Amino acid sequence: MRCQVNKIYVMDCLEGMKKFLDSEEVDVIVTSPPYNIGVKYSKYNDAMPRDKYLDWMEEVAKECKRVLKHDGSFFLNIGHKPTDLWVPWEVAFRLRKHFVLQNVIVWVKSIAIQKEDVGKYPNIKGDIAVGHYKPIGGDRFLNDCFEYIFHFTKTGRVKLDRLAIGVPYQDKSNIGRWKSATKDLRCRGNTWFIPYETIRYRDKERPHPSTFPPKLPMMCIKLHGLSKTKLVLDPFMGIGNTAIACIMLGVNYIGFEIDENYVKIAERRIRNILPYYAKEN
Repeated sequence: MRCQVNKIYVMDCLEGMKKFLDSEEVDVIVTSPPYNIGVKYSKYNDAMPRDKYLDWMEEVAKECKRVLKHDGSFFLNIGHKPTDLWVPWEVAFRLRKHFVLQNVIVWVKSIAIQKEDVGKYPNIKGDIAVGHYKPIGGDRFLNDCFEYIFHFTKTGRVKLDRLAIGVPYQDKSNIGRWKSATKDLRCRGNTWFIPYETIRYRDKERPHPSTFPPKLPMMCIKLHGLSKTKLVLDPFMGIGNTAIACIMLGVNYIGFEIDENYVKIAERRIRNILPYYAKEN
């Protein structure tokens, strides 16, 4: 191992992976790269020509494949904007040359459910609307309430710990109805509702313009299998949410980030939570 674990390096991820990671060293990769939709980063141009962006993403993916173990999981979170819905799938098709797309997960950030559509679920008393989204003006587009998480593997045959993020049965009569239902827990499926925390002052509470909540990488890591996860990589670490997830789960991480200000924020956040989880882990 050439890298120092539990560290975020201030450098380009391609340079960092080549310099610090050996082949097949990483168990899980969880990351959210720039989407090339014009987000205002301080150290990155998020409006490349499309072919150049896809070429770059493919180079990153090839290096991710090199460092990922044969039975590892690569979770790629990528979104879009209403005027350019193709970005995630164009990236996925580029990566098709290098990975098998084992699962497609829809990260639901906000959802509205009417009581009449729910049926006899005792815990739902009326209509609900939960989560957060950025409102879209005009009359052409719907508010954008989801993003993709592409689960890539090298073989398409990686065994997952589905019940590690399972949910209880609503209908308890399902327990014992078939051999696999031995306890009150079922596979969550490929739609994950993970809301953001309420943001009142964006500059102070969300200093990064585009990041996922720590619960998202936590669920990805647990799904892959916590017992077989020794090292997690985030090539686009941002303000450290993957690192925070790893600390909460008690696994090692390594990350790369080109913006030193984001790394400073990540390191401060890590210092703040580390005392609470060091004793537990």
